[in-house]
This record gives sequence, structure tokens and C-alpha cells, in this order.
Amino acid sequence: MYRLFLPNEYVKNVFRVTPDKLKTNGIRGVITDLDNTLVEWDRPDATEEIITWMQEMREAGIHVTIVSNNNEERVRAFSDPLGIPFIHNARKPMGKAFRQAVRQMGIPKDQVVVIGDQLLTDIFGGNRSGLQTVLVVPVASSDGLATRFNRKVERIIMKKLKRRGLIDWEEIK
Repeated sequence: MYRLFLPNEYVKNVFRVTPDKLKTNGIRGVITDLDNTLVEWDRPDATEEIITWMQEMREAGIHVTIVSNNNEERVRAFSDPLGIPFIHNARKPMGKAFRQAVRQMGIPKDQVVVIGDQLLTDIFGGNRSGLQTVLVVPVASSDGLATRFNRKVERIIMKKLKRRGLIDWEEIK
């Protein structure tokens, strides 16, 4: 059960996930969370760094789709200026949005990775869907109400994973 909460990789931020690294691992598609993964949960627009990261992915032929539990207005306002497809109100960790994103990319699921900042939604949902997963440190130290609850549960899960020797990395700052 706890293994479903284990990411394949844990990195400081999305910028550590490069097109070269993805291609070396046979990855052609990225499903990424939005809030506290790409930008702070209360930042409406992409930063210059995120715009550059998205362009690098596109130029390398890596498909990117944003899958967010947030509402359409929020996700569309962020995604449309970047020309990035998205799925809103995704109900992660349920698998429907992950399957939909993979289908829209037209890539086999073993060539898709999920990037997110939450064990309970992004990593658990990606793992349950049979996708590779990368956990990133949240961009902001503050969260919305529902996410604050999830973070408490995540800390409990992390402690259990450490005690069982299932994780070999420490908190990345």
C-alpha cells in the first residue's frame, strides 16, 4: 500500500527535469500539476523560467499537459497563454484525468511521467495509473486549505516510509 506513495524520483523543482534527462529515460510526455509545482498556488501567470522550461520541452518534442484539481478559470488563465493543453477539476488521485491526458498526447503510458508536489494527489494518482512519477518540493511554503490537510497526512506517510526503509532521500530544501 505505502509503495503507491513512493515517487520514482524526488527533485528540488521542475527545472531539474530536463528534456535530455527525459529522453534518456524514454519519456516523451509530461503530465504536470500546476499549483505549487510550476508556480505558487496564488500566482496567476507563468514565470519567465517556467515559460523557458515549457519552450525547451516543446522544442525537444516532449508533450506537456497540465492536470490540476483547480477550476477551469484558474487553469485556463495559466495554460492558454503558454499554448499548453490542460485538464481542470481533475479529481486527482482518481485515474480518469491521467488516462485522458495520456490519450490526448497519443503516447504509450510507459513514456509518460507525472510531476507534482503532493504525495496524496499527484504521486499516488500517477502510480495508481501505472505512470512514472517525480515529486518536487512545493514552490511555496503556504497552501490552500485542502492542501494544508493533505500536507499533514503526507508527513505521516513520509515518516512511515522512512521507518520502513522505503525512502533513501532526505528533505530537499
